[in-house]
Amino acid sequence: MFSPNHTIVTEFILLGLTDDPVLQKALFGVFLVIYLITVVGNLTMIVLIRTNPHLQTPMYFFLSHLSFVDLCYSSNVTPNMLHNFLSDQKTISYAGCFTQCLLFIALVITELYLLASMALDRYVAICSPLHYSTRMSKDVCIFLVTVPYTCGLLNGLSQALLTFHLSFCDSLEINHFYCADPPLIMLACSDTYVKKMAMFVVAGFTLLSSLFIILMSYIFIIASILRIHSAKGRYKAFSTCGSHLTTVTLFYGTLFCMYLRPPSKNSVEESKIIAVFYTFLSPMLNPLIYSLRNKHVIHAMRHMIKVTFYFIENALK
Repeated sequence: MFSPNHTIVTEFILLGLTDDPVLQKALFGVFLVIYLITVVGNLTMIVLIRTNPHLQTPMYFFLSHLSFVDLCYSSNVTPNMLHNFLSDQKTISYAGCFTQCLLFIALVITELYLLASMALDRYVAICSPLHYSTRMSKDVCIFLVTVPYTCGLLNGLSQALLTFHLSFCDSLEINHFYCADPPLIMLACSDTYVKKMAMFVVAGFTLLSSLFIILMSYIFIIASILRIHSAKGRYKAFSTCGSHLTTVTLFYGTLFCMYLRPPSKNSVEESKIIAVFYTFLSPMLNPLIYSLRNKHVIHAMRHMIKVTFYFIENALK
């Protein structure tokens, strides 16, 4: 990429969360622990769902894809961030920054529409339980995960291309811990109007359309639950949605704060703190939210632990 003074941009500098060396060492430990919990938690969920015959239902099918996206989502940012905490050269290559930006946007959009697909699954399960197996067939489930991945990839690629089509002339210091759109736009010395409009349109449409699907699903779910005469029945029906609602609240709340406002020095600074929640805490908490509230997952986990110890004991004999 060439800027007006014909210099070639080969790398960017990530300023990260802090420039305090002592605090960087402490943050390295904190985020390393968070990342390890995220990897172990999401991999465990994927293995449990793929191997346990009692978890071969549409709800867990979607959950396994949510865990996969969370794992990729965290792994896209964390390793480079951990490296920068301990390195004097906090740089990222031009190609690496493009890839990180593309994957980040793609995975965010994928997760938003996956959460919408999970809401549709809960709607069918509660509002049409007798037709659940036919309406949520294997082909339908595959379609409901293919659409989020496709939308995520296409939007991520288009947004990344628009961002890196801009000219970066002066400072190449990104005021963030990953290659995010808003701070990259702040570095550009060419016209950013098209990019800003495209970002607002895509972010706004994605957030609002996926949230609309979720809200409409839950309106019908709540109406259906209120028609249940038994208090125990109402609680049982609504409890199946509790984990999903918690995840939706955490993820959507932070993203609305992040993207639906113009990039500025203050918004970029604030976005770094907000980004910590949905980049690190949400992928870490999702497996805990779904496992701690789900007796089927807990039972499958206990079974896997027993089988693992059984093989270890036999191997040591």
